[in-house]
Amino acid sequence: MASVARIPQADLDHAESLSASLSEVADEYGAVFTRRWVVELILDLVGYTADADLAQARAIEPACGAGAFLGPMVERLSRACRRQGRDITEAADAVRACDLQPSKVQASRGVVREMLVRDGWAKADAKALAERWVRHEDFLLGERESGTADFVIGNPPYIRLEAVSSARSAAYRRSCATMGGRADVYVGFFEVALEALREGGALGFICADRWMRNQYGQRLRALVASAFSVEAVIEMHDVDAFEEDVSAYPSVTVLRRQKQGEALVATARGGFDETAARRVKIWASTKNDRRLDEPTVQAARLPAWFDGSSSWPAGSPERLALLAHLERTLPALEDGETKTRVGIGVATGADRVFVVKDATVVEPERMLPLAMARDTMTGTLRWSGHHLVDPWDGDSGKLVALEDYPVLRDYLETHAAALLKRNVAGRRPEQWYRTIDRVSHSLTGVPKLLIPDIKAAIHPVLDDGRLYPHHNLYWVASEQWDPEVLGGVLLSGVAQMFIECYAVKMRGGYLRFQAQYLRRIRVPSLERLAQRSARDLRRAFAERDVERATSAALIAYGLDALPR
Repeated sequence: MASVARIPQADLDHAESLSASLSEVADEYGAVFTRRWVVELILDLVGYTADADLAQARAIEPACGAGAFLGPMVERLSRACRRQGRDITEAADAVRACDLQPSKVQASRGVVREMLVRDGWAKADAKALAERWVRHEDFLLGERESGTADFVIGNPPYIRLEAVSSARSAAYRRSCATMGGRADVYVGFFEVALEALREGGALGFICADRWMRNQYGQRLRALVASAFSVEAVIEMHDVDAFEEDVSAYPSVTVLRRQKQGEALVATARGGFDETAARRVKIWASTKNDRRLDEPTVQAARLPAWFDGSSSWPAGSPERLALLAHLERTLPALEDGETKTRVGIGVATGADRVFVVKDATVVEPERMLPLAMARDTMTGTLRWSGHHLVDPWDGDSGKLVALEDYPVLRDYLETHAAALLKRNVAGRRPEQWYRTIDRVSHSLTGVPKLLIPDIKAAIHPVLDDGRLYPHHNLYWVASEQWDPEVLGGVLLSGVAQMFIECYAVKMRGGYLRFQAQYLRRIRVPSLERLAQRSARDLRRAFAERDVERATSAALIAYGLDALPR
């Protein structure tokens, strides 16, 4: 068996005292019991089945509660022992189940004893195994098993870090490197569980899936990408997966310590039940059809999962399958080959000082025509006359010397009190008059597409090189793409699909069109783009015709239609 990693002694000293108070937290939030058929689905997906030699495998249930997962696991283990001709005592090291609440530990031990006795094993053996398998233990602060487990299975607790004391939060953060920002405790359960897996071992959780897209899940996504494969994600937001009604946005997630291969993705709708789950299991095991389309579930096989720590996309299985295909076969919007860049306009930290309409407040060479988001509303850039008071030298990229520009100096000194209150001035007192972002003067005079940040639909607008963008605008500039052709691509439903799958959704159906999402857009290969497609895309952009842009883009991408 692989070595057991140890938590620093200071945290182990904390663990016992923390357990009692954490038990109170768990009691306050209550236990959420997973329905039996959901448990069976997860056990089948990870391969914890009675036809395997489970007595020689090691399975961990990190938050066993009253035994919703543990009961079916022990039933399968018992059947496996019968099939293999093993005595149940040969499975003494086959299970480790943990819980913080003594009452839940006793309940789970009772489930184990009753199940084993009912299956014909000796009462003494059943009692001894129940005591050995089920532990009163904090999974995040106890001894870590590194590379020992074949399976980690369960429903980790959903408790935001801010809901626990600062001492508990600090102990968890020291223990789990992935728990950054406003992470939920379940992020730590993923981390410790993944560390426990041996090569080929599988994790199967039903858990809130916000970590796949939110900022606090970035470190966990990076961990998964570094050494694990995403084998299955089944979204169950509208499914009655628990014994009680909870708003947890859960997904069944199967991760494995192995190189990434195909990934199964599914969306289960209201009405998804035990019968539908059986159909999903059969479909997943046969691997013949690429798609499954049932009244209560859609599923698809992806050639691979999505790379890196960036947010993972959300959408229908057909959309995700198309996204995975396009990401695997086409270049990204930001690309070194075509010298296409994506960026954001200038943030000043004091727009009332730096953004003006009076072009005479400082020297003319320190005034930069500025494009505002409102200037793009009609689809044609209509400059509102705003300027940026520009403290940056275009040649050196450094701040200008104020003594060289006395009018600028007097203007900024008049507003010094407001400028000195900014964090950027506090960090760099000698640069008290800087904007937050440097001004990249090479961007002026360059044709570029400007894209407002918050919109319901992607809205690229062409600037022929007259203006510099404000921070509510993102920009796309390319040395090889005709900006109007690229504008047609970005105006299309294909580009919109990428943003809808990746971007943060806001109230009212609005999306964030930020650089991190724009960079995820895949575009047709420029060298293979047919002249007719280029012409149609250019015309659609000029006429602001989204439908025509989408039709032309589908041809350019080699697609028949866009999935919903």
